[in-house]
Amino acid sequence: MQSSSDFHGDALAYVDSIVKAAVEQGQVPGVVAAVARGKAVHVALAGVMAIGGAPMRRDTLFRITSMTKPMTAATVLSLVDEGLLKIDDPVDRWLPELADRQVLRRPDGPLDDTVPAQRPITVRDLLTFTWGFGMQGAMIMAAEPWPIFTATVDRELATFGPPQPATTPDPDTWMARLGELPLLAQPGDRWLYQTGSQVLGVLASRVAAAPFDRVLNERLLHPLGMRDTGFHAAETGRLATAYERRDGRLEVTDAPDGQWSRPPAFADGGAGLVSSVDDVVAFGRMLLRGGDEILAKPTVAEMTRNQLTRGQRENVWPGFSFLDDRGWGYGLSVLDDGRYSWDGGFGTTWSNVPSQDLTVVVLTQRAADETGLPAVCADVLAAARTASPS
Repeated sequence: MQSSSDFHGDALAYVDSIVKAAVEQGQVPGVVAAVARGKAVHVALAGVMAIGGAPMRRDTLFRITSMTKPMTAATVLSLVDEGLLKIDDPVDRWLPELADRQVLRRPDGPLDDTVPAQRPITVRDLLTFTWGFGMQGAMIMAAEPWPIFTATVDRELATFGPPQPATTPDPDTWMARLGELPLLAQPGDRWLYQTGSQVLGVLASRVAAAPFDRVLNERLLHPLGMRDTGFHAAETGRLATAYERRDGRLEVTDAPDGQWSRPPAFADGGAGLVSSVDDVVAFGRMLLRGGDEILAKPTVAEMTRNQLTRGQRENVWPGFSFLDDRGWGYGLSVLDDGRYSWDGGFGTTWSNVPSQDLTVVVLTQRAADETGLPAVCADVLAAARTASPS
């Protein structure tokens, strides 16, 4: 559905051509993209769900990995709006595994060389990724694995790498194993990626006294009609095959009957969801409309503004240079011009541009590599901004 009052002239045809060219150029096997403004939604698709397979469909499912994070944050914030949580509450009441933390003297040091945490971890710390634990670039680039990195792998936490739904343990076991480890930084000191969203999923489950997948569904997915979104693909025939580029060739990393074909033991609030283009658009439009019945308007404003202090941004360790030109809200990145967005490492992206009432979603099944996401992700956003009146 579209109208000329919502988008400029032939600009949407340009979006279509970008999507088609991405497949023809070999960027991706297939892509589904949407640009939405007002009540108009334009969807462009090209290519195939798997190399040599069926054509891409509007309702194809993709592993959206880290685009799960803002959906998890919105779910937790709905609990705050209801008064079941306060943003500056210590989380020890619900997550006793995180009480009385120890902190590594050096992030690459031995696990027993620690000092006590200076204060408890709060809900805000988890939402802003400043609670003291998570990924940073140096640990990935290190010649020898850091002890803390090895410890998370040994415990199957799937927190310093891609999601592993087939092997990650149940939430209580996951939290117990995480609780055995020291923090990498003092609470509130530094921004560290990923783990905060996983913990938020467990927090939401315990506060609501229900599994996280049910809490997410009741508070976000069902009210928005996001029927395609969940922690596994109930219809595996709609799930695109996942690829990554190795030595110049695309190699399968997950097939439709692979890790996302059955419910996981751990509903990973950091990177576990599959979704469709229309579902992600529904989520983005909800935020642009000020929260609908999901979140209070002031809550959306807080979620989508930079929450990091100057000191926290200056303390970001090497390897996450994207924070040089943007901030972090609750589960998403925020640019100085008011845009907010987040990407999925398996080849997906979502952006809201409030100044243009614009939501843009690009879903592919080719993972980011050393050059970043497939170029079509940025190209569609740029074209959509041109297509939408300011």
